[in-house]
Amino acid sequence: MLKSRPAAEPRVVGAALAGALALAMLALGVVAWLGEWHLGADSAVYRAGALTLLKGEPLYTREALTTLPPWVLLPFTYTPAAAPLFLPLAIVPAGLTWGVVGALSLVCLSVVISVVARACGAHITRWWVLPLATTGGLALEPVWKTIFLGQINLILMALIVLDVLVLSARGSRWAGVLIGISAAIKLTPLIFVPHLLFTGRWKDALRALGTFVALEAVMFAVIPGDAARFWTESATDPSRVGSVHWIFNQSLNGLVNRASELASWSLAVAIAIAAVLAVPAVWLVVRLHRRGDPVGALLVTAFYGLLLSPVSWSHHWVWTVPLLVLLVIRRSWVPAAGVAVLFASGVIMFVPNGGETEFGWGLGWSLLGNVYVLTAAIAITGLAVRELRRGSAQVAAVTAK
Repeated sequence: MLKSRPAAEPRVVGAALAGALALAMLALGVVAWLGEWHLGADSAVYRAGALTLLKGEPLYTREALTTLPPWVLLPFTYTPAAAPLFLPLAIVPAGLTWGVVGALSLVCLSVVISVVARACGAHITRWWVLPLATTGGLALEPVWKTIFLGQINLILMALIVLDVLVLSARGSRWAGVLIGISAAIKLTPLIFVPHLLFTGRWKDALRALGTFVALEAVMFAVIPGDAARFWTESATDPSRVGSVHWIFNQSLNGLVNRASELASWSLAVAIAIAAVLAVPAVWLVVRLHRRGDPVGALLVTAFYGLLLSPVSWSHHWVWTVPLLVLLVIRRSWVPAAGVAVLFASGVIMFVPNGGETEFGWGLGWSLLGNVYVLTAAIAITGLAVRELRRGSAQVAAVTAK
């Protein structure tokens, strides 16, 4: 008598379906390549940076890199160490780069959802949850725009999530390395070095910083001129990445520059506001971590980092995905619905923008045009106040006994 084979575990089926989404993205990339569609300008820049390094040409010039396709006119704005890390893309045909980066991004999106869910104490036991959540994530403006542009935001987020919630949580001797690598590509992940310090993981923080410094130091030996040019000029010039006052720069610096009409003191004021906001943010990170909420603590750091960075394009706000996972698992339905509607609606895309349009907004458009920034700042402050009240209530309860 034949025995029926046991059904595959739901999580295996779910992971396979999530992988199928990535394969579908790769297939779409092949179609785009064969059809000569002009997609993934940023992924083209990554590949061009690697090819420029191989050719021995300068990375940081005001002119477009000679290795870029003719339809892309963007500068290489990443660190010198990013160029060798992008070398695998050099073997990919130019037209297929978008599909490859997009497929890897979808894999990373699924990884983030799975890791965050487990760190929140939930296990995905139904086969349809992971592929559905991954597909749902594509409805969010930061996510689909990351895919469309061929950006690596989802990849970097996955490296950070794995580092903090898996390697560091397990006490691995490799903890901190992935953050260091992420920061060696884009400087903004450096915000997670103090996160490790404030949460008592100073060895991990040192490994992260050491990895970052080592990778950048190597580039001073490989391309000393370019490395020096980046750290003395490009790294301190936010305008290289675009108009800082453009609506899609959803950072405190973007908000202040829009309000001040690019006044020379805008960055200083933005930094001052960020310094004030750092007080509740750091306190909240420490408080949540000590209470056994590593995901909440990580998200506070992530969103504070988006506010602090001189340039945080709207597609950098992919941290909305783990935030939604956290809220859904905790059944915080109203906040979850609010976050989903805000980032799925793409409201900032419907606000008049471009050129000097942002300077004439008025109060109504200003609120909508800075909605990501305002929401994050208010949320961090509000959560800190709530935690402070909760702590006070607990002290009062203990005192009354």
